[in-house]
Amino acid sequence: MTAFVDDLLDAFHDRTPIRAGSLIVTVFGDAVMPRGGVLSLATLHEIMRAFRISDTLVRTALSRLVSEGWFERWKVGRNSYYRLTPRGQGAFAQATQRIYAEPPQDWAGSFDLVLLDNVQDRSAIRTELTEAGYGTLGPDLMIAVSAPGSREGGFLRLAATPADPATARRLVERAWPLAEIEGRYERFIDTYSGILAALRSGAVFTNLDALLVRILLIHDYRRAVLKDPLLPAQLLPTPWAGTAARSLCGMIYRTLLQASEHWIDAHAQNDTGPLPAPGSSFQQRFASLETALQ
Repeated sequence: MTAFVDDLLDAFHDRTPIRAGSLIVTVFGDAVMPRGGVLSLATLHEIMRAFRISDTLVRTALSRLVSEGWFERWKVGRNSYYRLTPRGQGAFAQATQRIYAEPPQDWAGSFDLVLLDNVQDRSAIRTELTEAGYGTLGPDLMIAVSAPGSREGGFLRLAATPADPATARRLVERAWPLAEIEGRYERFIDTYSGILAALRSGAVFTNLDALLVRILLIHDYRRAVLKDPLLPAQLLPTPWAGTAARSLCGMIYRTLLQASEHWIDAHAQNDTGPLPAPGSSFQQRFASLETALQ
């Protein structure tokens, strides 16, 4: 194991408490879902031991994930197997688009405003709208750069065009905690810039090391990008740390992808044997950054 991987694992374990369940979800979403979605407990233990996470902690986390409806479990003989439930698959499908796809580039110039007037469960609707990308301008007023969906709920929806770009940016600064979001990206950059430098200098990672870095990379990037409303560049500060963070993440991911997939080919098992090859959409992850290190 390289010193860079040791350092990443040390940083991961410095966080308390260790959220084994969240890391398991990342393993499945990033590495298992593209290959059929089923993984044996034995393979998961092998991966999580490399992350220095005990079998006991993994079983406890899996039990909780199953009871909460995120995973389902079954046995074939003495062997146990897991996969995300439809609920878990749906949640990660939404996250996948935000993590791997190219962020929006253009803005039509108007905002979608939602007035939470005469609604019964205001708290639940606010949470749903926030998860859909809305920011908050006031107790009853939410804003998005476009209408993310056709959600109806008895509230009033309006379209608003700001008088000028400065007004638009002021609305954005009021509605979303941009400084906090950018701070998450900056911490991500601080953590992983050394990995990119090592790759550029020709450092060689074993297949297992490549998988560990890939999973931690997406685990930490996910923590940042899922808090980001992914606003168009016209509405963001310049420079914006999210742009650099995505570039960093994509370049590392694409560079380590082949070696990490070799480990999965050689070691990962589902309930019928080795995992199938990933589908064609898998190759489109961070595709625009594919040749960044070549």
